[in-house]
Amino acid sequence: MKNSGAGAKRILVVEDEPAICDVCQRVLTSEGFEVDIAVNGKVAQDKIQGKDYDLILIDIRTPVMNGKQLYRYMNEKHPELINRIIFTSGDVVDGDTQSFLELVGKPSLPKPFTTEELKAIVREALRQVEK
Repeated sequence: MKNSGAGAKRILVVEDEPAICDVCQRVLTSEGFEVDIAVNGKVAQDKIQGKDYDLILIDIRTPVMNGKQLYRYMNEKHPELINRIIFTSGDVVDGDTQSFLELVGKPSLPKPFTTEELKAIVREALRQVEK
């Protein structure tokens, strides 16, 4: 699912913390991206069904459906999106989270992160997707 060349690249941010949603929305929009927010994996599922996304930032811990569950869903139902994922997490020292991140081998951005770190990981992820 690639954006059709015209228009801004689309990023879905799956995050339940309003302050982080605001930062991601503000920073990524100012970089020229179209940004949608989903407060959990269930909301993200609906958005993924309705739109094509160039990147998806997924918080590991969200209510209702967490990032690990969303990843499994995407791997099964939307495997074309698997290489477009960046995980975020505030608990990178947690053994389960660390093991999961190592297992899936996707880029991750530990919280708290700076706006520069956010921009850099998004740019790099897009470069990888476009190869």
